[in-house]
Amino acid sequence: MRIVSGKFRGRRLRAPNNLPVRPTTDMAKEALFNILNNQYFMDDLSVLDLFAGIGSISFEFASRGCSDVTAVDAHGGCIKFLEKSSEELGAELQTVKSDVFSFLERGSKQYDLIFADPPYDMELEYFHKLLTLVFEKGMLKDEGMLIIEHGKQTDLSDQMHFQRFRKYGSNLFSFFEL
Repeated sequence: MRIVSGKFRGRRLRAPNNLPVRPTTDMAKEALFNILNNQYFMDDLSVLDLFAGIGSISFEFASRGCSDVTAVDAHGGCIKFLEKSSEELGAELQTVKSDVFSFLERGSKQYDLIFADPPYDMELEYFHKLLTLVFEKGMLKDEGMLIIEHGKQTDLSDQMHFQRFRKYGSNLFSFFEL
């Protein structure tokens, strides 16, 4: 994984092969952050990264100046990698080892941006559950946005609060707002 921009630009983080992850491609990350840079001032954002894996998105936000980044993943190896990498980079990153749905059910904090990168084969009912929990728990600030990365076999355009999607190679980002 390579950090595309910011103070950690060009740094590579090599995850162990035994982690169940599919990091967001550099091309897709770059395109996503071009969109976000036109809408947000990164230094002011509070960000929640769900299904964080090895932190490709979390570290990109931290590199670009976000000081309030929380990464949630259920896999202990991923959390250890996130913590070790965060320490090596000197990045301020909060990590939470938890099932994403349990975390959302307990959640009380609001975020400017929530990014979710669930497994591409996740059933549609779980995408709906994720959306329901985020919006019913009021986890987004007024101008906040939820972005879900998914494969082309998943269509989220009929889900509540859907705004638009963008496709970059085999990666799709669906955007949801209040």
